[in-house]
Amino acid sequence: MQRAAVFDVDGTLVDTNHLHVTTWWEALRQAGHRVPMHAVHRAIGLGSDDLVAHLLGDDRDKEQDDELSAAHKALYGQYFDRLPALQDAGRLLRRLDQDGWRVVLATSAGGAELSALRRAISADDAITATASADDVAEGKPAPEPVEHALELVGVPAERAVFVGDTVWDMRAGSRAGVRCVGVLCGGIPRTDLVEAGAQAIYDDPAHLLASLADSPLA
Repeated sequence: MQRAAVFDVDGTLVDTNHLHVTTWWEALRQAGHRVPMHAVHRAIGLGSDDLVAHLLGDDRDKEQDDELSAAHKALYGQYFDRLPALQDAGRLLRRLDQDGWRVVLATSAGGAELSALRRAISADDAITATASADDVAEGKPAPEPVEHALELVGVPAERAVFVGDTVWDMRAGSRAGVRCVGVLCGGIPRTDLVEAGAQAIYDDPAHLLASLADSPLA
């Protein structure tokens, strides 16, 4: 029976979390909102609509949501040609593919942003499918993104592992019934990831690759 290795992308395979923090902070600042960067950082991993709601609350001017999202996309888009993959991210995906895992990306990115992320990882030959938040009604921490990823490759939850860097990833994977692996390269503390459902923690893709034999992806 096939096995699936589902990966978040931002902060897990590509070192983009702090770029997102800076560009969301600037988009919010330009719109007149004073939101501290540490709060923005904790919200990274949510889809755009959920991130704005999380940071500004339900009593915000919701007509401004699309403008904020567009401003963030424009600011972040300046980095598309130089997004940095985390060390050994591509090697990790290729190794799992060689070991018989179906590698799936589960990300809120789409369009040109997703293309830029995939170019950074440079392992398209190892990626079986990609599940975007655009394909589901609810993004992380709802389980739908992970469930959709598994549907794309026809693998049941008990035969899958989800790797991510945020509490939203861990909650989504746990709710989908898959084993969750956390990485610290997105900047979220180990304790938070464990409390959200991570069954194992690694520093980054390079650490996970070096530790595969003793990991949930063995």
